[in-house]
Amino acid sequence: MQNKAKILIVYTGGTIGMIKDYDTGVLKAFNFDELLQNIPELKILEHEIDTVSFKEPIDSSNMNPECWLDIAEIINDNFDTYDGFVVLHGSDTMSYTASALSFMFENLTKPIIFTGSQLPIGDLRTDAKENLITSIQIAGLRKNGRAVISEVGLYFEYKLYRGNRSTKINAENFQAFASLNHPPLAESGVYLSVNHNALWKPNRRQKTKLNKGFDNEVLVLKMFPGINASTVEHILSKPGLKGVVLETYGSGNAPNDDWFLDILEEKIAKGLYVVNVTQCIGGSVMMGLYETSVRLKKIGVVTGKDISTEAAVAKLMYLLGKNLSSKVFKTIFETSLRGEML
Repeated sequence: MQNKAKILIVYTGGTIGMIKDYDTGVLKAFNFDELLQNIPELKILEHEIDTVSFKEPIDSSNMNPECWLDIAEIINDNFDTYDGFVVLHGSDTMSYTASALSFMFENLTKPIIFTGSQLPIGDLRTDAKENLITSIQIAGLRKNGRAVISEVGLYFEYKLYRGNRSTKINAENFQAFASLNHPPLAESGVYLSVNHNALWKPNRRQKTKLNKGFDNEVLVLKMFPGINASTVEHILSKPGLKGVVLETYGSGNAPNDDWFLDILEEKIAKGLYVVNVTQCIGGSVMMGLYETSVRLKKIGVVTGKDISTEAAVAKLMYLLGKNLSSKVFKTIFETSLRGEML
């Protein structure tokens, strides 16, 4: 594999970009213009590294589709100049952003690697340096003049996941993310081991294209014992609502009470898209397997198969922006576009 590559680091905010003021104990934003000086280990890498930061770095809790587009446009504007991209991002919504970028970039032929940290970069026990250094190495992997990774990935605590297959599972451990429905794309140990069979294969005959126009008139409705008709009717009557990610139990099961199914059927008939995903972090929706999901299938609920909630939200926004017919929408949503589902 060829070692030297040109990498652009995009800093959006988050814990990884903080350092502690030891006089006050307060965390403050890191100056990424001085990246090499503050992380001397990066000088050992053969890659050429440039950095760009949001004018006002944000906490990832404030991330939104406009910010997704800012990240995507930075990458798109520099796409021909660099061999790979590393996006530094707060961990709380990283899986949402990584999922969104995977749909924004069609026929992606270069790596976009998201990473962050649980502790600030200046902390003595920080996980930031390892996550950043290995993410750069992964973004720079090349063979025969081509990128080894050609998709949006998320690297955290020695594992690279497909971005739209990742979910944050822990707020306190360094191993903050998991991907139960798809194996890691790479693992970092003494050697950096790439699982080539798990990688997404791009269509290199077509040029990489940036898709814009996400429609965020969506919401997530989570099933729970005791949910009632007035609650569901109120939520689904939101003016302008176009799509719902319905988090059901187990393999896609929901109450089979008439009031619930009648409300869904009425809303779907009026043009609302309802996507069925499981509340479980692993496993798949299989509508029709149990009696409690048979009618969901009959009334036109879209199956999310084994897609994560984060990827379902991003994919829903992406497809809503295309103004598709209901039949085409259902067909495309139930098809894997970027390896986000089986």
